[in-house]
Amino acid sequence: MATSNTTGKSRGKARGTELRPMLTVREASEILNVHSNTLRRWCKHGLVRAYRMGPRGERRFRREDIYALFSEEKPGYRGSGGRRRLSRT
Repeated sequence: MATSNTTGKSRGKARGTELRPMLTVREASEILNVHSNTLRRWCKHGLVRAYRMGPRGERRFRREDIYALFSEEKPGYRGSGGRRRLSRT
C-alpha cells in the first residue's frame, strides 16, 4: 500500500518496512562531496554499486551503499588530502 508524505512523494511499504527512495547521481555525489563524473567512474570500476532504472538506464544508488563508503577503505584507492583517487599501479 502506498502512502504519501508531507512532500507529496509516494512511498511504498514492503513487509511492514518503509521503502526509501534511491539516490540520483547528483544526490549521491553531493553526500560524498565528489563530482558526479567521479561517482560514475567509481561505478565503472566496481567501487560502488549502481542500479540502472528506467528506459534511459539512469543510475540510482541505495543510501546504505553510499554511507558505507565512509566506513570502508576500498582496495585500489588511497587517501590524498581527503580525496579518493584511483591508484595507477
